[in-house]
Amino acid sequence: MNDSFALSAVALATLAWLVPKAHRRLALSRAKHRSLTGHSRMAKRVAGLIPGYAYDEANWFDRDGANAEVVARRKAGFARLCDTLNTRHPKSIEATAQAREMLADLQFTGSYRVPFQFSPWLRQNLKLGGFLQASEGVKVTDLDGIEFYDLTGSYGVNLLGYDTYKQTIAEGVRTAEALGPVLGAYHPVLIDNMRRLKAISGQDEVSFHMSGTEAVMQAVRLARYHTRRRNLVRFAGAYHGWWEDVQPGPGNPLPPRETYTLADMSEQALKVIGSRKDIACVLINPLQALHPNSGAPGDSSLVDSARKAGYDRAAYTAWLQRLRETCTANGVVLIFDEVFMGFRLAPGGAQEYFGVRADMVTYGKTLGGGLPVGVVCGKHELMKRYREDRPADICFARGTFNAHPYVLGAMAAFLDRLETPEVRALYDGLEERWNGRASRLNAALAQAGVPVQVANLSTVWTVLYDQPARYNWMLQFYLREQGLALSWVGSGRLIFSLNYSDADFDEVQRRFVAAACAMKADGWWDVPAALSNKAIKRSLLREMLAQRLGR
Repeated sequence: MNDSFALSAVALATLAWLVPKAHRRLALSRAKHRSLTGHSRMAKRVAGLIPGYAYDEANWFDRDGANAEVVARRKAGFARLCDTLNTRHPKSIEATAQAREMLADLQFTGSYRVPFQFSPWLRQNLKLGGFLQASEGVKVTDLDGIEFYDLTGSYGVNLLGYDTYKQTIAEGVRTAEALGPVLGAYHPVLIDNMRRLKAISGQDEVSFHMSGTEAVMQAVRLARYHTRRRNLVRFAGAYHGWWEDVQPGPGNPLPPRETYTLADMSEQALKVIGSRKDIACVLINPLQALHPNSGAPGDSSLVDSARKAGYDRAAYTAWLQRLRETCTANGVVLIFDEVFMGFRLAPGGAQEYFGVRADMVTYGKTLGGGLPVGVVCGKHELMKRYREDRPADICFARGTFNAHPYVLGAMAAFLDRLETPEVRALYDGLEERWNGRASRLNAALAQAGVPVQVANLSTVWTVLYDQPARYNWMLQFYLREQGLALSWVGSGRLIFSLNYSDADFDEVQRRFVAAACAMKADGWWDVPAALSNKAIKRSLLREMLAQRLGR
């Protein structure tokens, strides 16, 4: 009798422990994005199953079932494109070929401009230059003296225009030249920089780092230290640097251990953040407002026309407000990662633009006045790295090059520019101006009869495709032919500097439409009527299964 009672008590205790745990686990699963984007561990496993294979010339032009006449046009158009680009940029191409043998970055970016099946044969025939020698206004010049309108934005650094950053770097050098690269002690320009950063961020304290990734790492580390919690939340598709498992899934050798990847703008996500006691912080990258729950839209993943994007300011603002309330109620630190978007939306960044105050903010990119930097701004109680009552319990962070005098000097020059009437005028009507430009380009593309549109979040744009197709990624090369410089991710990310005039943009629009029309004339969007995005994905799945089975 006693043994039976004891066993029943143990069973009930075990059940009482398991049921809440299972409930929490189920709630977490429901809060994740339903696709592989939200399931990092599964995404990594699937990526490991995809076999490597490539199309040869015989199979390269008809992967969508195009007829012989269309294939012939595509071959002729591709040959012309190769001839134009290969002969126009010989010095840039030669320098890139030499560097590629020694530079792992070029090997990676060169291989992943397009879907991997098309990449080897493309690289054999279409050579690209990765070197530039000059910049002026909104243009850059390669080693052959060919000018391009710059749509790369230098990964977001170029907010005010390259001429401005040449000036801020020069001023920074002059500011610090008497001290030189003395590290450990501080140049006095630090004090004014911190004062202005406190005003911009609305936070109490500041720390300096050498990159945006470092700044995010430190913010998360401090959040864990002060909350005594371990895990962090990011949202599906958001980028916060390449460190540890904060960039989970394909591309990171580490499986997710301490990162929850939840769905953006999700009621279930709010429930998880508001109820779990193991979440130290939530990371927000404001760029996700353009494509919630989707990763950075590079052309290497553009296998069909399913890419989606669209910005709803009111909806995203409401989401951030609710997220702020949820984090406050459960003691979770809310971190705005403005390394990429900082100062693009407003002089006070995303906090000012959305009207939501974070607990900590990270900056980078443009803040360094053209030089590398990372900055964390936060509340006093979160920035402290030690405990008075436990002197051995510290949160150590110190980098040799943090607060480098030349970087601080260039930062001061950038902050000076940010306060000038000329720069403030660039923010007046900023959203309306860039939304209007996107609308005008979309109208011109529609009038030209090409299946291309753009979506934008202020000066950050992405290209969308209106009909099912397998060769949308070819547009990046037609844009290059027209003298438009894109970063290696292709048409997925166009970044404009604020100094683009109406005349500059009108010329970019003309060239953009001309590129799309040339691509259409060469047959890349002439596809069988029955082709659909679902059919394309099924065809790719059959290919991959056949490769895995050795057929």
